[in-house]
Amino acid sequence: MLEKWENLPECMRNDEVKKYYMRLKEKENSLFIKRLFDIWMSVFLLLLLAPVLIATAVMIKLDSPGPVIFRQTRVTAYNRDFTIYKFRSMVHNAAALGSSVTVSNDSRITNMGRLMRKYRIDELPQLINVLKGDMSFVGTRPEVRKYVDAYTSEMMATLLMPAGITSNASIMYRDEDELLSDSGNADKTYIDIILPAKMEYNLRSIKRFSLVSDVITMIRTVLAVL
Repeated sequence: MLEKWENLPECMRNDEVKKYYMRLKEKENSLFIKRLFDIWMSVFLLLLLAPVLIATAVMIKLDSPGPVIFRQTRVTAYNRDFTIYKFRSMVHNAAALGSSVTVSNDSRITNMGRLMRKYRIDELPQLINVLKGDMSFVGTRPEVRKYVDAYTSEMMATLLMPAGITSNASIMYRDEDELLSDSGNADKTYIDIILPAKMEYNLRSIKRFSLVSDVITMIRTVLAVL
């Protein structure tokens, strides 16, 4: 499942990343099973949750003008751009009205959006991203390009695996918007303080990667939402 070292983007071929690469190289069988699990589970959940997806789409349309699905370019494995899918939880063209990160009581969030974000319903369309292989159920949350450009050499190791719907960092920083609400410059605060802290969890998860740890993270995510 891992690309050959010489085929990695030049920005990833450094000594810091190589340490994580060699750890994952020893677990290629687990990475293959992880991908099979992602395919099977994403198909199962898309079928199971079809009524919820349809009902949510209708409620978004009734709540505010604009498309049902929010699309944005994010970065996944091997520094590759992809289009992430989410239910739109903010006003149309919200990106042009403020920061790429969301703060508590953000005026751009719609009424339906607040409800979806509370229970992470807005993340459900990412099951399509998982099925396509752009994302996994567990992995580093995908960032927009300007935040990836701020990665240190070691942080680039998180791009050895597909971006994820959830992670230990996501659980620990699920109230991230509240941490940013008192910041005069949300982007700077995110890059200088929150991103490095989240990356410590992400890098630790790569070092300790196993199928069991992924399952535990998924269970912790469900419990955190509940």
